[in-house]
Amino acid sequence: MTDTTDASHATDAAGTADATDAAAVTAVSAVTDTAGATGTAGAPSIPRPPRPGDASRATELAALFPALHAPQYWAWGRYDAQFSTVLPPDELVTNIHLVGFTDGDRVVLCRDDRNHWFLPGGTREHNESVDSCLVRELREEAGARLLGDPVWLGAHRCVTDDPVPYRPWQPHPEKAWLWGWADVAVDSVPTNPDDGEQVVEVRAVEPDEARRLLLDGHEAWWGELIALAVELRSRPR
Repeated sequence: MTDTTDASHATDAAGTADATDAAAVTAVSAVTDTAGATGTAGAPSIPRPPRPGDASRATELAALFPALHAPQYWAWGRYDAQFSTVLPPDELVTNIHLVGFTDGDRVVLCRDDRNHWFLPGGTREHNESVDSCLVRELREEAGARLLGDPVWLGAHRCVTDDPVPYRPWQPHPEKAWLWGWADVAVDSVPTNPDDGEQVVEVRAVEPDEARRLLLDGHEAWWGELIALAVELRSRPR
């Protein structure tokens, strides 16, 4: 389930996020390839050892997607946030989100009862693995299931000056939002648990339309996140 107060899909951040910038941080490692697992296996290995060419690929991607890699301030959680293709350690990951591709290259988006469009995903529960969280969130928010291993795009590393963590078991003051892509099948309906967002529509759209819908009230980096997923999906793995 996605926690509305934690804004795990960052829809509230889109409307309220401050444009304040921190010092720029350059990504120094590459996007992981197929380091992941489906819901029937254990948690993905995060991070994996660097390989030759990682640093040059990360520099290339930072140049291609500057808004995504720019420092951000998420006012709703008082977070200084920075995206990087360097994967965080598993114990820092509190939120997992997916660019899900279906019917070829269409992207799965969800719309809640506040008319916010977002990518499916949400907050890990206590002692929940990354892959279990992803499987659960896809079912709850999109009525979808994985058709293959997720490919991790990177993560936002976030630091807050709030005095206590959002959940007692979460890391504090630093945490991480993990982003990935995978092929999925939308073959049921959202389960809409009572303590999560109430999804009223699931739509599979072309990537350009996905960017348009997400940018209605979101920061520019959301569009670049979709573009990054499309770009890396097209490359050999």
